[in-house]
Amino acid sequence: MRLRVSLPAQTLEVYADDGRLSHRYPVSTAKNGAGERNGSFCTPRGAHIVRAKIGAGAVPNTVFVRRRPTGELWTPQLAAQYPGRDWILTRILWLSGKQPGFNRLGDVDTMRRYVYLHGSPDSVAMGAPGSIGCVRMRNADIIELFDRVPVYCRIAIVDFCVDVADWGQQQAHARPLREAVFIDEQQVPAALEWDDDDARSQHAVARDASGAAIATGRLLPDGHLGRMAVLPAWRGRGVGRAVLESLLEAAAQRHLGELVLHAQTHASGFYEQCGFVAEGDTFLEAGIPHQRMRRDV
Repeated sequence: MRLRVSLPAQTLEVYADDGRLSHRYPVSTAKNGAGERNGSFCTPRGAHIVRAKIGAGAVPNTVFVRRRPTGELWTPQLAAQYPGRDWILTRILWLSGKQPGFNRLGDVDTMRRYVYLHGSPDSVAMGAPGSIGCVRMRNADIIELFDRVPVYCRIAIVDFCVDVADWGQQQAHARPLREAVFIDEQQVPAALEWDDDDARSQHAVARDASGAAIATGRLLPDGHLGRMAVLPAWRGRGVGRAVLESLLEAAAQRHLGELVLHAQTHASGFYEQCGFVAEGDTFLEAGIPHQRMRRDV
């Protein structure tokens, strides 16, 4: 199991190890945006784990201060008595960073900043930033998540989001990105890059916090995946996996039985981690070695 919090989308997604999406929840992260520095009141990015689970069995709306129940239950009347209080309710998943110098140790240590996933009053809006660093959730959602998530579960907090739509909606974003990666960087002839399948496909596009396209991929009606491209500055940061998982979700929604792709051989390990199995010998496509791979949806 893995979790991913998207700061631009204000969502928390739960994935099985094979990339299948099981749950998606609205959340509220820091109103100050993304940041790792102590005292910034920002939500930290990067690779984390759930270091501790606190509050098992607590009644919904149980109030926690310094991770201990105060004996109070949140009500509108209690909130009116303490208008400036940052309410931490019901359950706590305490996060710890995994990247020394970025979100672990020193002045950027997520755990020592006391950053949690936690429940919030029902009156708190989800889907928009509003916390002072933590990831707020609805009480019912944090209870459900708490019961599913083991200690040391991996959680990535990312400053990108992914959406899937048809070529008419995505062309303006996906086309220049594919030109940069395939035509300019990999020297794929333009005549081979563009085909009639784009108009028939669903296209995933990942965007950074400013809305700029950083990665893309497509799903054909027959279950073929392709045109997976990530800008160099974003490689190795989980964007490609997020694009692929969005296409897996789109395939499941279309009740496709299996997926097939032609992976550049240097990327075959990535696809194996996502549940794809190699079939047959390698071959050249656009002058680049490829491997046919498949997996069940």
